[in-house]
Amino acid sequence: MGTFMEEITLINARDIGYARDGLIPDTKIRAITVKAVPDTGAWTLIINEDARQKLGLAIVETVKSTLADGSTTGYGLTEPVEIRWKDRRTSHEAVVIPNGDAILLGALPLEGMDLYVDPVNQRLAGVHGDQRVYLVL
Repeated sequence: MGTFMEEITLINARDIGYARDGLIPDTKIRAITVKAVPDTGAWTLIINEDARQKLGLAIVETVKSTLADGSTTGYGLTEPVEIRWKDRRTSHEAVVIPNGDAILLGALPLEGMDLYVDPVNQRLAGVHGDQRVYLVL
């Protein structure tokens, strides 16, 4: 067992709305495809400053965050990012670690796409098989 990476696409959710409303063409939607580490110890999506700038994401507030090494500091929290993995998608804010090298796909986006981490086979898999299930309580 160990860490592994999955290819995901990150899209500026505001751009998606602007395109849907006819304010920008689809070709102006900012998106990047990256390798991300699925990390159930992270609560949301963690990106670096380079990814934030490429996506054109605004920082909406500063949140206190604790890193794996135990250090706690304030980091920027972005506006929503659409996260896509294969045929699944969800939207979440991202915490920006300015000099971070890894992009982390945390527990909330994993839940939002109905995915779990299979550490033995080092892959993501659907909680309910190939069909995404939306839980409505």
